[in-house]
Amino acid sequence: MYQGKKVVVVMPAYNAEKTLLKTYYEVMAQGVVDKVILVDDASPDNTVKVAEGLPATKVYVHERNQGYGGNQKTCYRLALEEGADIVIMVHPDYQYTPKLIPAMTSMIANRLYHCVLGSRILGGYALKGGMPVWKYIANRFLTLTENILIGAKLSEYHTGYRAFSRELLQKLPLDGNSDDFVFDNQMLAQIVWLGYTIAEVSCPTRYFAEASSINFSRSVKYGVGCLKTALTFRLAKMKLIRSPLFPDRQ
Repeated sequence: MYQGKKVVVVMPAYNAEKTLLKTYYEVMAQGVVDKVILVDDASPDNTVKVAEGLPATKVYVHERNQGYGGNQKTCYRLALEEGADIVIMVHPDYQYTPKLIPAMTSMIANRLYHCVLGSRILGGYALKGGMPVWKYIANRFLTLTENILIGAKLSEYHTGYRAFSRELLQKLPLDGNSDDFVFDNQMLAQIVWLGYTIAEVSCPTRYFAEASSINFSRSVKYGVGCLKTALTFRLAKMKLIRSPLFPDRQ
């Protein structure tokens, strides 16, 4: 609880048995999180077994793999059902430090912003943390193009460390988004579409064997999806097309 607001951390999990406990205990050590909701996306490892029995934790298991975006849809639905006022997504692979949770929570609780991202680019942490050079170059190219088409000024659109207000999550048309990785990108574009400002905080990150990552071919698919999302946003804003991703604003 922070300033009377319920804080829920959601963890979209897949094969996270080796890093889950370290992530969980650091999350709870921040002293502001009321509940953790872990959604396991049909992991073949022991992620669920490790998660079961953890204090203040709800474990939900997909019987079949729903994809990264599909997992997040379940995460946010369950968090809202739990009465969360602030929802923070933390990957259980320990790639992003949970120590930023109090800062991100404060920014939303004080109604400064409705969305806060933990950026690997601010402060130059991406390469220092071990991000492959090809991924860094792709990140910078995609972000530049997206900023031009969407009209925002973000340092990156591709971080998985995100905090949201209840108000914002309830307004986003998430069910129509992709069940794949491009869900993340569509969500940010929709936030800008609704007129919200996205804040960023500098976030140290780590790349290691157990940290989740997508391979080159899936990265290419993701990149194409990001460019398509940004172009769709621009055309919809110019009223040249209509898209369910970006419904007419009342």
